[in-house]
Amino acid sequence: MSCVVNSVCKLCRRENLKLYLKGSRCLTDKCAFERRPYPPGQHGQSRLKFSEFALQLREKQKAKRWYGLSEKQFSITFDKASRADKMTGTELLKLLELRLDNVVYSMGLASSRRQARQLVLHKHFSVNGKVVNVPSMILKKDDVVKVVDASAGTEFFKTMATGSKTVPAWVESSIEKLTGKVKDAPVREDITLPVEENMIVEYYSR
Repeated sequence: MSCVVNSVCKLCRRENLKLYLKGSRCLTDKCAFERRPYPPGQHGQSRLKFSEFALQLREKQKAKRWYGLSEKQFSITFDKASRADKMTGTELLKLLELRLDNVVYSMGLASSRRQARQLVLHKHFSVNGKVVNVPSMILKKDDVVKVVDASAGTEFFKTMATGSKTVPAWVESSIEKLTGKVKDAPVREDITLPVEENMIVEYYSR
C-alpha cells in the first residue's frame, strides 16, 4: 500500500474539494479546507488560468485522491474500465466505488477510506465468509462484508457500532451487526464525487 507522507489537508486545498481524508475531523471547524479554502503555496490565492491539459489533470488528481489511490493503482483501474464494453468514464467510477476499502467506508464501518484500507489490510473484514486483506478487491452484487468475530468485540468496533451514517442506495448496512451487503452496482447518480469523468478519459487518451 502506498503512503501519503505530506499533509493530507493540502490535498483537499489543492483540489478545491473536501476529500474527507481525516474522517470526523473534516466535519469540525478544525478542518484546514474550511479555514483556508484556497490552494497551498505562495501563489495559492492568485488567479490562475488553466490550460485544457491542466483541467484534465486536476480532474484525474481529484478522483485519484478522493479514493486514496496511487498513480499506478489508478492507471490500472482505468485500463480495466477502458476494456469494458461500456462508457469508460462511468465504468471507471463504478470500479472505484466497488473497491473493498470504499465499500467498507460507504457502509459506515470506517470513518475514512484511508482508515478502511488499513482495517482491511489487517484482516478485520470478511467477504462472503472469507477473511480478506486486499483493499483493491472489486466486489459484486450480493457480496456480503462483515467484521470478523475476533475484531467485533474490540473497543474500536463497539464505538463504530453506535454511530450512524447515510449509506448510498446501492449498498445496505447493519451498523449494529457490523455487516453490510452490495445490493447492486452503483450508477452514476449514486456517486457523489463531483468530477467530470470525461475529462479523465481525455487525459489518458492524449
